Amino acid sequence: MRTIDGKYEVVRELSRSGNVTLYEVNAAAGALRRVAWFTVGSQADRQGFHTYRTALRAISPAGLTDVVARPGAYYAVWQPVTGTPLTDVVTQPQKQEETVEAVQALAAALANHGFALADADVVLDGQAPRVAYLRPAPQGRSPEDIAALNAPTLAALAGGRVRRKKRERAPGAWLSFVPGLLFLGGAGWLGAQAAQIYLNPPVKAVAAVTGKDARTAAQTLTQSGFRVEYAYGDNANAAVGAVLRQEPAGGTTLPIGRQIVLTVNKPPLMSVPRVEDQTVDQARSLLRDGGLRLGKVVRVDGTLSATPEGRIVAQVPAQGSSTERGQPVQVMVSTGVQGKETWIADLSGMTFEQARDHTRAAGLVINSVSREPSDGPQNLVLRQDPSPFVRVTVGSPVRLVISSARYTPPNTPAGSLPLPPAYVPPLPSVPDEGQGTDTDSGAATPDTATPSTSTPDTSSTTPQEIPPLPQTGLGDNSAQSQTPDPLAARQVDFQYDFPADLPEGSYSVVVQDADGERQVLPATEAARLAGQRAQTPVEVRGNAVFIVRQGTAEYARVAAQ
Repeated sequence: MRTIDGKYEVVRELSRSGNVTLYEVNAAAGALRRVAWFTVGSQADRQGFHTYRTALRAISPAGLTDVVARPGAYYAVWQPVTGTPLTDVVTQPQKQEETVEAVQALAAALANHGFALADADVVLDGQAPRVAYLRPAPQGRSPEDIAALNAPTLAALAGGRVRRKKRERAPGAWLSFVPGLLFLGGAGWLGAQAAQIYLNPPVKAVAAVTGKDARTAAQTLTQSGFRVEYAYGDNANAAVGAVLRQEPAGGTTLPIGRQIVLTVNKPPLMSVPRVEDQTVDQARSLLRDGGLRLGKVVRVDGTLSATPEGRIVAQVPAQGSSTERGQPVQVMVSTGVQGKETWIADLSGMTFEQARDHTRAAGLVINSVSREPSDGPQNLVLRQDPSPFVRVTVGSPVRLVISSARYTPPNTPAGSLPLPPAYVPPLPSVPDEGQGTDTDSGAATPDTATPSTSTPDTSSTTPQEIPPLPQTGLGDNSAQSQTPDPLAARQVDFQYDFPADLPEGSYSVVVQDADGERQVLPATEAARLAGQRAQTPVEVRGNAVFIVRQGTAEYARVAAQ
């Protein structure tokens, strides 16, 4: 079921005239009421309602229970009033004098505000007329038009017999006239003074306050003795809260105490657009198109939100909030993504492996190692850059100087060593003559002993190899072959072509080798890298690979060439 202003349930529509619709509604506890709803779509409609409300305040209708005037809700609530309708009273052949005078006074009060008796539903409770409902009057009525509308009713009311009330006088009642006369005399004098003031009140010129702030304008008028009432309008070219017009206009002479209506610029609320992640110029354009303006711009660190430099981190009021047209929207702009800071301890005296572990734990990367001769132990850190305990950005490079053995040449050169004598092989042995067959002429006695077998001496027949001459190393200029060190430092070229359709984000390049991980290309926006080639020489040790990262995620890998 439809409700009006969240309080009155509509039962049915009674009538519709112009911009006014009369409804029968249920109020609290089921009481029946009538609501005159005003559809206000223009300044003329708004001014007509305020004229209607002024008349209601002047005549104080018995049937009126409430009048509401705020943007989007302009209406009056009426309750039933019992009594004899005025149309029945004027047809009676005899009327009371008090009734005639009261109706004439009501007609005059309505005419002062542009209404006629025909605009009101008048009932009589005893001798007093009561207004049960007042219909809005059309604009532009003249006093002559109102008099013409009231003439038939007033003529019928005055026609016929008018009965005057008679009072009976008691004996000696004339004595009561004496104090009464004295009282009437004083009252007459006071009444004359009051009438003088009422009929001839002091007048003043109304100050011109159009264009001023509503508060200032109201103070100016109230200090002059006038009453002030606000009406609301909408003008995109005027400041919010400024007076668009005043009625009566400035310079008009009015008696003190009269009411002046100020129409104040109060546009409808605007929805704040989203300007986060936009540049300041883009935000200014969006806000201008939405009827708002860019307010204070505050620069903040964009590290925590990972917002690139020049982009808006936050806005006040927030997106979707309601605010008046022309109000400022404050923004916070990122100064860029700053790395977290760290520091490194004193690495002096540590081995290279110990220094590398400390550097990695601190979030830094060793990108340069040089050697320097030293009399101390080898492979110890002599110097470092950055210095100990100096705060630097995470991922910054570290340079180390490592000790190496010092080479000391001899004081005097060594002479040439003599060559060893040439090797001469031994000669074979020859048996002596006369040691052969025994030539004794005597008979030979046979030898029955088993002859011993002997191993022939081959040394006399097999030549021996001549051993090579020992190498002294002196005077030998031939190069010695050496195995290359796989961890030796070498220089490689990094080269990578970023695609033209590179996704939005921040991209960086690091290299991973035997020394750990270090940065080659700092974080850069995709707009600056799309379609570009990144190329730079880099010194690495051991196996090396280049990693392209989008934010903290890996985007691509490039092998070291």
